[in-house]
Amino acid sequence: MTRPLFARRRPHTHTRPLFLCRACGAKWPCQPARLVLLHMYRDDRQGLRLHLARTMLTALADQPDSDALTLAVHFLGWLPRKN
Repeated sequence: MTRPLFARRRPHTHTRPLFLCRACGAKWPCQPARLVLLHMYRDDRQGLRLHLARTMLTALADQPDSDALTLAVHFLGWLPRKN
């Protein structure tokens, strides 16, 4: 039995401590990860914000020399304003 096409693709999850995407190497959350997250949390946007904020705090702990505002913009700045 063959797996569905989407199951053959590597998920766009992050690696630590650099928080780069395992699949495409872009800064996480990359564009494909953002689409997946929006779909996963489509009925819980507050939960998505909390998940990304916790992940951002982990990234800040892993990269203490990083600028907190830059990380906040990258992790949270792309979220839709409403809902």
